[in-house]
Parts: sequence; structure tokens; C-alpha cells
Amino acid sequence: MPHRHRHIRAVGAAAATTAALLVTGLSGSASAEPPAVSAPTAAETLRTDAAPPALLRAMERDLGLDRRQAERRLANEAEAGATAARLRAALGADFAGAWVRGAESGTLTVATTDAADVAAIEARGVVAQVVRHSLAGLDAAKARIDRAAAARGGDAADAAVRYVDVTTNTVVVQATRPSAARALLDAAGVGAGLVRVEKAAEKPRPLYDLRGGEAYYINNSGRCSIGFPVTKGAQEGFATAGHCGRTGASTTGHNRVAQGSFQGSTFPGRDMAWVAVNSNWRATPYVKGAGGQNVQVTGSTQAPVGASVCRSGSTTGWHCGTVQQHNTSVTYPEGTISGVTRTTVCAEPGDSGGSYISGSQAQGVTSGGSGDCRSGGTTFFQPINPLLQTYGLTLKTTDGGGPEEPPPGEGGTWAAGSVYQPGDTVTYGGATYRCLQGHQAHVGWEPPNVPALWQRA
Repeated sequence: MPHRHRHIRAVGAAAATTAALLVTGLSGSASAEPPAVSAPTAAETLRTDAAPPALLRAMERDLGLDRRQAERRLANEAEAGATAARLRAALGADFAGAWVRGAESGTLTVATTDAADVAAIEARGVVAQVVRHSLAGLDAAKARIDRAAAARGGDAADAAVRYVDVTTNTVVVQATRPSAARALLDAAGVGAGLVRVEKAAEKPRPLYDLRGGEAYYINNSGRCSIGFPVTKGAQEGFATAGHCGRTGASTTGHNRVAQGSFQGSTFPGRDMAWVAVNSNWRATPYVKGAGGQNVQVTGSTQAPVGASVCRSGSTTGWHCGTVQQHNTSVTYPEGTISGVTRTTVCAEPGDSGGSYISGSQAQGVTSGGSGDCRSGGTTFFQPINPLLQTYGLTLKTTDGGGPEEPPPGEGGTWAAGSVYQPGDTVTYGGATYRCLQGHQAHVGWEPPNVPALWQRA
């Protein structure tokens, strides 16, 4: 019944005495005496050997290490942290900070204000450095600067970053205008001898996550829900329903902070749109699930009729049901939309635009329906793959991916970011493949790697 349909929118462990900062192999000789039972090292206590592979890969990529170096670095840092903590307790008011250096964090330095502490520091295999100011003194100076910044409010934004740099034994103030830093120091009553002012190119800003199912507001009035975070080149944003806003409409986030604007919107006919966000917002590969937990998005393979599907929305949260029919047409008062999917999932005003997901596969964005989440109902979603294809968007996923480019000689017509429908054919590695299930291709889903999605023709 067309009149029943509506758009869902609303206005100290034990440790060895010497710091074991360089991880080495262990060897021994035969002995009639049983080996002594030693206390676990800091690395053993903190289980650095259980570091997730994804973390190690990121360290290799971002710190320029190989796998063994990444593993040794984690172990060395665990031992350094324990040793520095024991020395801090031993040195008391003399302690002036500690830091590691080297590709594998193999060298620990501990600073003190008293030269008489050097022998005790070096006895633990640590580099000693004698400095003028204690860590407590530097922290106290920074606290005075922070209080002055709080009193000045937004006027302190030009000297926005402040920290204690133990490696140089100074308080650092980063400022876009050095004069602002000097005014702040004068207000705090902190002498120039304690502080180093650094010129900063940009002011820091808060960063907010985009997550499927979260609320956003259109032109500071109507409320809808984020569908799925996406990217278009370097631009980040999110997919949502077209009836939520017209091209050019502004958006604010769930926290009422300025967010972005609609870059494209189609309704009726289809019910699809996307919003580009400003640099305060960051696209994540997650949907807000039950209890606010993150549900990861790994792709957009279309689920079959009868499959389970769950929806996240800013009014009613997380609800599940089943896919009833694909390629449905429905007439709203504003006109007819086609190509939507009918489901048994309930929804209510404000849930519009929110995420539908099966397992970890994005399915679509909430369009409209009938009923509610007390008595049950029927809802329709705009499938995500046509939306991505229409606007040239790339779904944000948690997939670690494979190589960024096909190995030499294995290129073809297949391309990451393209949306493929059942029956489409591509070439890859000199062979032809036929698409079995609709999806957006991404790195790691090359046709030979995903037989559930591609069949060699």
C-alpha cells in the first residue's frame, strides 16, 4: 500500500638487574645442576612475542624495518620501559626523563640532574646524561603554561601544542605565531630558559570518525544516518540516501560539529547520495553494531534472497532480518524508485541512509518502509554497489589487501575500485574470468584469489 510507505528521516614486575636492551640468542653447556629458575623478563611479561601480524606489518612499512627488527624493537622497548621505571624510582627528584633510540630501540638513555647518579645508571647498562632541569620541574612549568592557555581560551589557539621534550630538557611550545607563544609564556610567568618555541605550519584540530549508522544533520534541521564511509581519490565521505538531502546541502555530525556537504543526490528514480566531509572527519571501515561495537566492513558482495541482513540507524540502532527480494520498485508520495531490496528488518524515522550489512559485506543504505520496531515492518534499501558505481566511490574496508599493483605480466582489464555485476567478464594474468556475485573489487580480490566471486571462463 503506497500510502503506508514513508521515508525514514527525522527533523612493577620482577626483572634482572641489568637492562637487557639488545635481544640475543641463549646458549648453555651440560651441567649436573638443574638450571636456575629466573624471573620473567619484561618482554615475556608483556608478551611481545604475541604481537599481531598486522601490527608488525605496519611497523615494517612505517618504520622501515624487517620482521626480525620489528620483533626485536618491541622486546627492547619492553625491557627499556621496565629499566627506566626502576631508575626513576631510584633517582627520585633527580630524574629528568628517559628515551630509547636506534632502529631496534637498542639504546636507553636516562637523564639526571645529579652527576653522582651516573655510575648507578651506567651499572644497569644504560647511557647516562646529566642535565639542568628535572622532569618534575619541566612538568610544573608546562602545567603553568597550560593553565595560562586555558584562561586565554581560543586566543591560545595560535600556540596550540605544548609538551616536555626530555631529549632536549626543555618545554616546547609550537605556535603558528611566535608572538602568541611569547604572550602565553609571559602570562604563565615561565622563563625563556625553560622553553623552546617552534614555528608550526598548521593548527591542530579535532578528528571525528565516520561510522555507518551514526546520526548526521542536514542544514541543521533534518536527521539521517550514515550509510558507509567511502573515499573518492583523496576525498573522504560517506554514502547515504538521496531523499536525505539535495546536492549542496550542508551536514553536521552526530556531535553537531560542521561535517561536509552533499556532492551528489538522486531521488526519486533511485535513492542514493554521497557526502564529502571536511578534514576534521575521517572515514573508517566500520558500522555501529549492537551495544555500539564496531562491525567491520570487508567488501560489498551482494547477499542472496533469504540471507540474513542487519541494519544500523541513529534512531533504533541495530536490528536484523532477512533479504526478501532484490530489484524491487516502490512508489512513495514523491515518486517511484526502482532497484531497491525489500527486507524484513524494521526501521523508523531518522534511520534513513543507515547501513545494511550481511556478515562483513556492505549491502545498502536505508530508503523507506512501513511499520516500526515495536510491531515489526518492511523496509527497502538502496543497494550499495550501484551507488558506488554512480558516483565513482570506493568503499572503506578493513581488508589488508595484497600488492598495490598486479605483479608484472598479470595485468588486464580487471581493476580495483570497479563495480562488477554477475556475468561481467574481465581479463587478468592472461586469462578471462566471469563475475559470479556482484561486488566492488579491491586489492586482494584479484580474480584468481577469490573463486567465490570469479570463475575462469
